[in-house]
Amino acid sequence: MGTLRGMVISMVLILAVVLAWMALVPRVSGISQPAVDVSAVASQVQQETSWGISQPRLPAGWKATSVRFAPAGDGLRTWHVGYLSPDGTYLSIDQTKGATNDWVSAQTSAGRSEGTITAAGSTWQKLSSTAIIQRSLVSRGSGPGDLTTVLSGTASYTQLAQFAHTLEPVPAS
Repeated sequence: MGTLRGMVISMVLILAVVLAWMALVPRVSGISQPAVDVSAVASQVQQETSWGISQPRLPAGWKATSVRFAPAGDGLRTWHVGYLSPDGTYLSIDQTKGATNDWVSAQTSAGRSEGTITAAGSTWQKLSSTAIIQRSLVSRGSGPGDLTTVLSGTASYTQLAQFAHTLEPVPAS
């Protein structure tokens, strides 16, 4: 009986030490992403390709979450930048030359047409995905070698149109 009692006391002491240790170890309350240098990558892409890519000029409070220039749907090299608005809405811009219907479908998550909207001096096709919560605006260039721009996110079409108004060409170096 004494051995059982000793084991119970040992277990309680071990449990007390573990709980005390857990109380003292700091816990992460949030994960902070490193800063994304959109302008540096944009300049590099513009120098490398001579494409007339765009990037938004956004007010304070917007956070770039990702930037890349890599093959995307259909293997086309794609300029992509993702942002979080101050209210937590996600928006992105994707641009490529010679976009195919498969590329547009990949960028818009197989979005279905919902008409058009005029923003920033262009007519944009409105697409909404049924697979995920995503709305997109698509502006195709007039020729096969022109840039196609896709703005996408969890934002409304109005917010996407406002985002389109912030787009500016990346200056040639």
